[in-house]
Amino acid sequence: MKEYITGITIGSLAAYVSLDLESTWYLGLVSMTVWTVVSLGIEFLQLKSKTARDLFDGKATVLIKDGKIMEDNLKKERITTDELMEQLRIKNVFKAADVEFAIMESSGDVSVLLTKENQPLTPKHLGINVGPEQEPQSVIMDGKIMDEPLATIGLNRKWLDTELEKLGVSIDNVFLGQVDSYGQLYVDLFDDQIKVPKPQKKAALLATLKKCEADLEMFGLSTKEQNTKQMYEQCSKALEKIIDEVKPLLIR
Repeated sequence: MKEYITGITIGSLAAYVSLDLESTWYLGLVSMTVWTVVSLGIEFLQLKSKTARDLFDGKATVLIKDGKIMEDNLKKERITTDELMEQLRIKNVFKAADVEFAIMESSGDVSVLLTKENQPLTPKHLGINVGPEQEPQSVIMDGKIMDEPLATIGLNRKWLDTELEKLGVSIDNVFLGQVDSYGQLYVDLFDDQIKVPKPQKKAALLATLKKCEADLEMFGLSTKEQNTKQMYEQCSKALEKIIDEVKPLLIR
């Protein structure tokens, strides 16, 4: 709100200065300077003082706690029940009882924390380690190859031509092409009627690893040499451990 008021005031002063035909136009410049200095001073003070932030921006207000609506706080913030439910629906929450904690920030936005049983299930809840996701690089835009993003991820036009050939599409028909952190190319075509197969590199790699593990187990069962059998079993167990570690990265 403070920024809004400051912007309106400085804008009005600027209009006054530009339209004033009298000799006192310089007073408008003085006023603009004062408002600018005061605004910057307040912002600097807010950076240094929590009390100043609370004074100028206000404090956050709890609207729902433990699934119970705080009616007094709603009245304090002049929020109706309909407005509260609208804010909850914006957060994809349709029952107030599903909310553990809802707070109105000083900016006017409502932050919502769902109860444990209503929070979305994540790989962390299942004890699954998931690899980090990096920003995809757009290597094709409007049918044109973007060399800089290609170089950023260590690829070149030859690699891109090979991948497009695998997908059976031409560069002229590609509206957008992106490469993810695993080196897989995803394309969106100008012609939406053409179906493009999804990349299967990760699935193929996982299948290959599992096949190798099965082969090692089979070799261990087929040999009669004890040392060789033990070697195959150790290799199979080591590969099984590797598969367990990389599987979360390959099934995404």
